[in-house]
Amino acid sequence: MSYYTILGLEKEPFSTSPDPEFFYHSAAHKSALNRLEIAIRLRRGLSLVLGDIGTGKTTLSRILTQILKTEEGFDFHLILDPNYKSEFQFLSSLVKMFGLKPEFKSTLDYKEALERYLFRKGVEENKTIVLIIDEGQKLNANHLEILRTLLNYETNEYKLLQLVIMAQMELLPRIRKIKNFFDRISLKYIINPLDVAETKEMITFRLGQAGYNNPDRGLFSDEAIKLIHAHTQGYPRRISMVCHDALEYIVMKDKNFVDEEVIKQIIESEVK
Repeated sequence: MSYYTILGLEKEPFSTSPDPEFFYHSAAHKSALNRLEIAIRLRRGLSLVLGDIGTGKTTLSRILTQILKTEEGFDFHLILDPNYKSEFQFLSSLVKMFGLKPEFKSTLDYKEALERYLFRKGVEENKTIVLIIDEGQKLNANHLEILRTLLNYETNEYKLLQLVIMAQMELLPRIRKIKNFFDRISLKYIINPLDVAETKEMITFRLGQAGYNNPDRGLFSDEAIKLIHAHTQGYPRRISMVCHDALEYIVMKDKNFVDEEVIKQIIESEVK
């Protein structure tokens, strides 16, 4: 029997997989999502979302896709790991992703094929083409130059490609040095970690999503939550990992409640 069923839960509440159903929308995440949606609907071009590891960028991109994919007129494409060895490999990946088969296979042919594709889709078919790139900090100067070229394709009213880059903070100082790329950013948003109140809300939300229904008492004491926040510094992924370990711990120790002492034990076990 899984630990979560013993605690009256229907599902695993603290998985670190990017499941939109368990994504807690903090004020920062709501704002980022709303602004991304507006930027894409207005076809403004390049949006950049920055945040440290574990702040929820990947899940945010999945939710954005879910929201807009239900409507006609949007074509979504996702690159999870832009770790390409060369400019040609990156272009080849884009051509394949968009379902193109150029007659010739040179860098120039691929760029021209992509331009024709974006014009056909964006102007003739009135489609909004969205390309989301996760782990954007892996993009090198050559990759960024290709993306800059694609962002040049536009009508008098809008950009033909809506590009959303999700990246760690290390990307920002690099692209600041590439002025003709940095100037194309229509939206730049930084996702910060959660505060103590948001940490509590996240834990409560995820337990509720997993089926926990005990209005008289939560599974985590306020003191435990404060310690979790201090230890994880408010990073959602770290919070989920500590909470997962805490629930396993109380099941193994035949407890039914996570208090401050339980979290201290979890932290000590991490250090060893």
